[in-house]
Amino acid sequence: MKPNGENRNYKIAFIAVLFVSIVLAAALLWQMRKFQAAGAAGAVAAEAPMAKAAPSPEPQLNPVQLTPERMQMIGVKLARAEFQQVTDEIRSPGTVEVDESRIAYVQTRFPGWLRKVYGDRTYQLVRKGEPLFTIYSPDLLATEQEYLLAKKNAESMQASTVAGVSAGAQSLLAAARQRLEQWEVPTSEIEKLEATGKPITDLTFNSPVSGYITERNALPNMYVQPETKLYTVADLSTVWVYAQVFQDDLGKIKPGDPAAVTVDAFPGRTFTGRVSQVLPQVDMNTRTARVRLVFLNPGMKLTPGMYVNVALKLPLGRKLVVPSSAVLHAGARQVVFVSRGEGVFDPRPVQAAEQVGDKTVIAKGLSAGETVVSSANFLIDSESQLQAAAGSFVPPPPGAGGPAAAASPAASQQAKIELTTQPDPPHKGDNVFRVKLVGKDGTPISGAKVTVVFFMPAMPSMGMAAMKTAADLADKGNGVYEGRGNLGSGGTWQVTITAEKDGQTIALRRLNVMAEGGM
Repeated sequence: MKPNGENRNYKIAFIAVLFVSIVLAAALLWQMRKFQAAGAAGAVAAEAPMAKAAPSPEPQLNPVQLTPERMQMIGVKLARAEFQQVTDEIRSPGTVEVDESRIAYVQTRFPGWLRKVYGDRTYQLVRKGEPLFTIYSPDLLATEQEYLLAKKNAESMQASTVAGVSAGAQSLLAAARQRLEQWEVPTSEIEKLEATGKPITDLTFNSPVSGYITERNALPNMYVQPETKLYTVADLSTVWVYAQVFQDDLGKIKPGDPAAVTVDAFPGRTFTGRVSQVLPQVDMNTRTARVRLVFLNPGMKLTPGMYVNVALKLPLGRKLVVPSSAVLHAGARQVVFVSRGEGVFDPRPVQAAEQVGDKTVIAKGLSAGETVVSSANFLIDSESQLQAAAGSFVPPPPGAGGPAAAASPAASQQAKIELTTQPDPPHKGDNVFRVKLVGKDGTPISGAKVTVVFFMPAMPSMGMAAMKTAADLADKGNGVYEGRGNLGSGGTWQVTITAEKDGQTIALRRLNVMAEGGM
């Protein structure tokens, strides 16, 4: 047994340790809650700007003036907006099918037995008037005998003086002949019947059209009824071609428009036709509609099921057009640069319609006779954005665009700035920037803080974001400051040079510099 004093000391120590543990646990829990709250607040703060972010507005454009040397260097070409007769062309695959209006069915209008069958195979070519089969029919034979009897009776009664007898006999003869005609007995067979005076036991049926037998149900010695379809004959002197046209082009097509078809089986040969109908049904999977074309088929070269290449010639009338290269797609806008002469180009929004070959139809924004830029648009667009970023249009002085092109300095400047680069002109990649800083009296200024900033605005039409390169130049003595910077692209850069001394800006210069190299 331990003394009571020792037990009391153990209890006091245990209580002290327990108290310290509780305090430490509470402090740890408080720190964890504080950290979680700070993290949540940071997340909310990070999400808030994203929620408020709005799409960037369209870049602003200002007029641009270029010297002849600059225009030649960047390859500026001009074209005139003018009215032309415009014809669009739509190319699509197509298939040849039978002209449904030229399909003939061969049936008899009386029952009987087939004797001889001349059209004895499918896809046999038959001409109009060629025999297809012969048929024996007791009903037809009885009608022929009635016709012969009526004819004989009419001839005998022709000399009768009794009123109405001759007319009645002629009426019976006409009725018998009409029955034969209603049964579609050929006229040649009726004339043969009259000439021989004997009934025809085997009547010959001829093809009603020229074409191919696409379906045959006629067999020798077969008994047929009037509802029996013996032959289907397709006249292929004219065929239909169905072209698959995307729904976006359907509004350009109308019946009567010319069409042309070429077939790999006949290289160098073109079949001409016309649009008959745009079928009122769009395929949900391909988003195309069938356009029916009608073609004459000399020699029956176009056969049903054949795959062909279709070219639809769509006359659009007289339209105002410019070269497609003249239209610059700047974001959601379409812009052309209109020449005012003396190297001045105005950006002008236009509404472009369809593109036809290498021309684009202008629906709104241009007039006939105006001159637009058709080459180097992207560089002029970049220059225009630079002018807009500078705040207003100030025509650059002669020689603008060189590595040390001048810009209008502020009247209050206390020093002059001259910029050179190495290489000269600068190029895409690493460059050395050198600034000469002198006072108004030509005395070199040392100990200044000189900063050079190169900026190129965004070009959404090319998917290019804005680029910026800044360099703090080191004082090399005798008013010379030097530093290095990397240009991310060739093209026109807006350069801002700032010189500060004793906390004041003593010189500020803005100029445009053309860098070599690709975008």
